[in-house]
Amino acid sequence: MRMARGRLRAGLRWVRSVLRTRRGQRRAVRIVAAAALLALLPSAWLYIAEGGRLRTVADAPSEPVAVVFGAGLDQGRPSPYLAHRLDAALALYRAGKVKALLVTGDNGHTGYDEPDAMRTYLLQHGVPAERVVRDYAGFDTWDSCSRAHRIFGVDRALLVTQGFHVRRAVGMCRAAGIDAYGIGVDEPHDTTWYYGGVRELPAAGEALLDAVLKPAPSLLGPKVTTLARWG
Repeated sequence: MRMARGRLRAGLRWVRSVLRTRRGQRRAVRIVAAAALLALLPSAWLYIAEGGRLRTVADAPSEPVAVVFGAGLDQGRPSPYLAHRLDAALALYRAGKVKALLVTGDNGHTGYDEPDAMRTYLLQHGVPAERVVRDYAGFDTWDSCSRAHRIFGVDRALLVTQGFHVRRAVGMCRAAGIDAYGIGVDEPHDTTWYYGGVRELPAAGEALLDAVLKPAPSLLGPKVTTLARWG
C-alpha cells in the first residue's frame, strides 16, 4: 500500500513538472482535445447517419408497426414522457400510418410493468386490444430493437421516442435488422430533457459497440408471430 501511494505521488509530481513547461501544456491540450473528439465521435455518427431517417407524424411513411419505447412509470401509470410517446403513437395509428403497436419496456421485477401500463393507456384511448403487442424484456434500447426483429419478426417500423433519443433508437434498430424511421417527440427543455440529452453522450458510445458487435439481448425466448398478420 505504501509503495503504491509512493508511486502515485511520484506520478503526480511528474505530471505537475510536465505541465509547468510550455511543451507539456501543449501536449496536455492535444491529449484533452483528442479524448473529447473520441468521446463525441459516436454522437456524430448517429447525428450524421440517422438524421435523414427522422420524420414527423404528418410526413411519416406507412409501415406495419410502430415501436414505442418505455420511459418510466408514475404510480403504475405512464410517466409524462412516456404518455407523450404513446400520444404520438396514437396519432400515427389514427392517421393510418401504422397497423399495430409494439410497446417495449421493463418488467424486470414484480410491481413494475411498463408494457402493461402502456397497453392499458392505448386501449383506454381506443386502440383495439389485438393491435397492441407487448415486449416485457425491453430493458434497454438495444434489447428492444434486437427483440423486435428477432422475437417479434419486425422488419420495418416507425420508432416513437423523445427527440434526444430518437437518433440512437433508429441507429440501433437499423443495426438490429429493421428498416426504421424515427418519430421524435418534442418536449420543453426542462431538467429532465437536459438530463436525457447529456445521458445520450455515453449512451452513443455503447450504441456504437452494440451496432458493431450485435450482442444477443438480455432475454430471448420463443418467437411471437402476432405482428405477422399486420405485415
